[in-house]
Formats: sequence, C-alpha cells, structure tokens
Amino acid sequence: VGSGVWLGQEANLQPSNVASTEILDRKSPSSEVCVANGYSSMVFDQRLFVSFNPFNVYVTSPEIKPGCIMRRANIQELQRRGIVSGREADECKKGMNTFAFVGDLNGSPEVSCVYHSEAAENQFMQDPRRAALGDGYRPKAPADEGPLLPN
Repeated sequence: VGSGVWLGQEANLQPSNVASTEILDRKSPSSEVCVANGYSSMVFDQRLFVSFNPFNVYVTSPEIKPGCIMRRANIQELQRRGIVSGREADECKKGMNTFAFVGDLNGSPEVSCVYHSEAAENQFMQDPRRAALGDGYRPKAPADEGPLLPN
C-alpha cells in the first residue's frame, strides 16, 4: 500500500514536490509545534472582488503557503506563547472553531480562527459522480429510483 499523492508516472519525493504528508509536515511553519499540536496544511490565500454597478466578480490568483491547523484541545499552546489572548481563544472556541496559522510562531505569524466544515469534505473521498458541476451538492435518490446522475 502506497502513501502520498500520485502525481504522474512516478512518485517524486523531493522537497520541491509535495507528494507525501511527511514533506508537508516538514514544510509547515514551526513544524515541531505543528505536528505535536495540530495538522500541517496547505493554505490558499485568494481575494474576490465584487462590483455592483455593473455587477462583476474578479478573482486573484491564489497564493499557496504552508500552514498549520491547531487541534482545539491544543489552543493553549498559542495562548502560552502570547499569540492569542484568553478572550480570543474563548471567542474562537465558542463556535466550535480552532486556530490556524501561517508563518513561524517565533516571528510574526498570521493567525486565523477557522471552522471545520464537514459539508466541504473532499469529493474524492466520497462518490464524485454524485456532485453536480463540482458544487459539492449531492442530491439523495430514493433507494428504488437508482442513481440520479449517469455513471
């Protein structure tokens, strides 16, 4: 059984290619703290501009950075380092949220309160044929009617 993401004819495990979670863990900011207290991640920073007269939507190219998502039980690590206050931690945890960050914890990290969206789970882990136009909506067919979307 192989691990990682297969990106072509061969797995390239060089540091310039994120083909395994091990490389992602090493590239995450404050990697030792991140792996011990959370999950390494890829962060996609992107902006959306909307004009209303005329109505138009403009999107920037995403900037992809290594990041870390703290487990809710370990938010106190950020408090201990003086990165978030007790009040900020309480406010974030109120909505069943946690913190995520980009940048070294010993420098000036960008910290965000983030929500884990189970509705946005990866369609590759489910049946991608059930999603219409990639919008993540999966209508449920009655058991006696068969599949809603063609195979």
